[in-house]
Order: sequence, then structure tokens, then C-alpha cells
Amino acid sequence: MHQRPNSSLATNIISLVNEGQSREGLLLFNQLQSSKVQITEFLLSAVLKCCAKLEALKEGKQTHCVIFKHGFDRDLVLMTSLMDMYSKCISISEARRVFDEMQERDVIAVNGMITGLCRCNSTSEAVQLFQSMLKKDVGSWNSLISGLARNSEGPSALFFFRKMRLEGMKVDLMTMVSVLSVCADLAALVNGKQVHCLVIKHGFEMCLPIGNATIDMYAKSGCINDASLCFNNITFKNIVSWTSLIIGFGKHGLGLEALKAFDQMEMEGIVPNKITFLGVLFACSHAGLVQEGKKNFEKMVRKYSITPMMEHYTCMVDLLARAGRLEEAHEFIKRMPVKPDAKLLTAFLSSCFSYMNVELTRSVGEKLLELQPEEAGAYILLSNFYGLVGDLEGVAKVRRLMLNRGIRKVKACTWIEINGRVHVFESGDRSHPLHKEIYKYVEQLIEKMKKNGYVPNTSLVVQNVDDQKKEEILLGHSEKLAIGFGLISTPSGTKITIVKNLRVCIDCHAATAYISKIVGREIVARDSSRFHQFKDGVCSCGNHW
Repeated sequence: MHQRPNSSLATNIISLVNEGQSREGLLLFNQLQSSKVQITEFLLSAVLKCCAKLEALKEGKQTHCVIFKHGFDRDLVLMTSLMDMYSKCISISEARRVFDEMQERDVIAVNGMITGLCRCNSTSEAVQLFQSMLKKDVGSWNSLISGLARNSEGPSALFFFRKMRLEGMKVDLMTMVSVLSVCADLAALVNGKQVHCLVIKHGFEMCLPIGNATIDMYAKSGCINDASLCFNNITFKNIVSWTSLIIGFGKHGLGLEALKAFDQMEMEGIVPNKITFLGVLFACSHAGLVQEGKKNFEKMVRKYSITPMMEHYTCMVDLLARAGRLEEAHEFIKRMPVKPDAKLLTAFLSSCFSYMNVELTRSVGEKLLELQPEEAGAYILLSNFYGLVGDLEGVAKVRRLMLNRGIRKVKACTWIEINGRVHVFESGDRSHPLHKEIYKYVEQLIEKMKKNGYVPNTSLVVQNVDDQKKEEILLGHSEKLAIGFGLISTPSGTKITIVKNLRVCIDCHAATAYISKIVGREIVARDSSRFHQFKDGVCSCGNHW
């Protein structure tokens, strides 16, 4: 049998990796190890790429042994690939050991270690390593900024972006995309606009990834009209461009606009993918477009032969349940070819609770608890329901389950951007320098709200305390603190935009509507589900979200 040169073998393995056939590439290497194929750095680098793609830690360690056996442990490029493999296998201690034992390190190796640390959620260590670097290139800054962004540490990412510019480091395409993504996640419109100006200044505006990131930034910052303008300015739009716009419309409750964009996309010959349909179904759900949602679900399956994911089924259940068609949603769940997961049942439970269908809420709640969901939201929702109907035994049961299963309630936080700086508030937060002024202002607002009909929803407070204490707890909710800070920090008439990491609570939703009317301001709140635009005491969501 003719033996392939080792370079050809390595090339074949790399080709398999690029074609998404890393498993086959690894098998090819294993089959030929017993033959007399020459082991080279190039070949081992290809094998490490396979291991990294597959997160095959065992095979990666075996390759590590081969590297040492053949004396390649001084090869900087190969050791950097080895370090990358370990970090992608979420074995950061091994990656760090490889890094620390390198005979020499170049800036690429250090950048790779920063990326790996961020990938494994060790951002503090990544920052320390970055700050210890004597020589940094644009890749160093990008590794840290994008890593912080992926770990939802947006304010820190923006800090280092500003520092990068102050130190005179030239930005590149990756920098812009990463920072636009951060601004989108934080709804940091002022920062986002500044970055957009930089994009134009550096001539990146015609770059498609930048254009798509800009659409996303404006849409997530509450400026859907600006997002549409950016979309229209893109000459050659791809599926990401269209999907970003459709999702943006959906998040703003603009279902008809989302459907119009979807129709236009189809007319231009762009084939929608599963994410596009998620955006369409979400838009229909949050705009009450039941028939349109059903029609597009059928189109996805029949016309485009897309097998629904659990997320698509969740959207359909949400679509029906939000519209009050609880029994139809229940039947849909029963007919599904797959068993519902915790997220789907949580979405259904939320609507059952909203429509106060006690029987369905109990039934769905019990099924949900059997699935042992890992997210605290499901437990909190069910606990609130039991509390509302006076079932103290049910409340106690849910709390016991949370304790026994190690479920911790995600800490609610809300942030607001003022003068380019992001301020983060947690419930009961008194860490802000202006906390005394904020609390005093919110207290005054609540007194005015009560005179206009606002009644604090103390049933949401599960602590066993008196009503006055419950009202104090509600007053300290992160949404109210962020809004209060925004109102005392901006001129009269300025629109206030806040972002919450979780779903906005019922009491804060009602309170924000009252506040918008009393102060005569438009208040935009983005929660984990959608945008709420409050104006003159009315919310764009129609009080059902």
C-alpha cells in the first residue's frame, strides 16, 4: 500500500476538521499511528484541532503525550495549540500548566491564554495576565474585551475599550464587533452611538458583520427605527441581517413589521433558517398574531423542511397561551412528538398563572417540578402562585425543593446608562453614591402614585413580614431604583431606558406605568423577554408579557 506523506495526512485531517468531520480526522490519525507515518508538528497541530473541536479531552491528553515523546514540547506554535485545546475542553488548569511551562512565550501565546481563561469564566485571572503583559497588540485587547463580553461583564469590557483607545491602540474589525455586542447587551446607546461613529471614521460601515452588529445594537438599545435605517444602508444583506431585524421588531412588539420584513426577505430569495423562524414566531406571540404564527410554523415544516426545535414548540405554546387559548396550548403540548422541557412548561405556566387558571396552573406546576428544572424562575413562579391562592403548604413545598436541589434564585439587577456610564442596581441596593437621594425620590414618587390609584402588590413578597415591610421591599426593587436614578440624573422630558436581567416583576410593571404618567416621561424597559415602552400610563405590551 502506498504510504501518504505526513504533510498530506495532516492536510487531510485539517480538511476533515474544516468540513465538520473532526471525529473522522481523529479516527484517521489513530488508525495510522501504528504505521510508520512520520510524526511532525504540523500533523500534531491538526490532531489537536480535532480534539479541540470535539472537546475530546482524553484524546487531547494522549496527543500531549505524543508531543513530549517526540520532543516537540519546545515548539511554541504547537504548545499554543495544546493550550488552546485544553481550554476548549474546559480544562483550564491543564491549559495554564502548559502555558506556565513554556520555555518562551510570544504575544500570540499570551493572547491565547487570555482567551482560554475567559472561555472558562476565569475573567479576573485573564485581566491580571493582560495587565502583566509588557507588550500588547490589538489581539491582546480583543481577546480580553470579547472574553469579558462573553461572560456578561459588559461594563468591564467598555472600560478596557476606552483604555485601549486612550493608549493609542488602533482598533480593528473584531474590536468593533465585540464592543457593539457589549453595547447591545447593555442597551448602552450613548456608547453604541460613539462606536458607530468610530465604525464610520475607520471605514468599516460597509463590512457586513459590522452592519449586522449595528442593527442588533440599535434594536437592543430601544431604537428600532435606527436599526431599520442601518439595515436599509446595507447593500448586500445576508440571513443574519434579516434575522436581526425580524428579531428586533419582535422584541419591540412590532409583529406586523416583523412579518412584513420576513415576506420581503422571502421575495428577495433569502432562505430563512431555524433562527429566523424563531424570530417570526416570537414576534407573532408578543403581538397576539395567532393565525399568522400557526401559518408560519406550518410553512417552516412543510415548505422549508425544518424540523422544529424545542424552542419553536415553546414559541407556539407561548403564542396560544398568551392569547388565552390555554386548552389549545395544552392540546398542542400533548400532540408534540417530543416531551416538553422545563422552559416550555415554564412559559405555559406563566400564562396559566396570568389568566388565573388554577386547575391548569397546579397541574402544569406539578409536571414542571417533576422535571427538576435548574432555573429558579420556574420555582419562583409556582411559589408566587401558591402564595396568591393562599396555599402555604404549596409555598413551603417549593421552597424545600429549591433547598434540596440547590436551586438559588438569580439575583435581579437592572442597569441604566447615564452620560456614557453604565450604573447597575440590585434589589435593596444601597451601594450607589446617590442611594439616599434615589430612595427619597422613589418614596416621594410612590406617595404620588398611591394618590393616583397605585396599590403595591405585596402578595409578591414571600417573606413572612408585615405589609409595611413588604412595601419597603417592593420599593427597593432594582427597576424602581434604576428609574429613580435616571429621573434625578437627566433633564425633564428625557426618555429613560433601563435593562433588567430577568423578567420585569408585576409590581414594577404597574409602578412604571404610573411613573410615566406622573413625571410625563417615556420610559423604556428591556427585560429578558422583550421591550416595554411606557407612555402616559400605558405600556406597549398591553399588560401581558
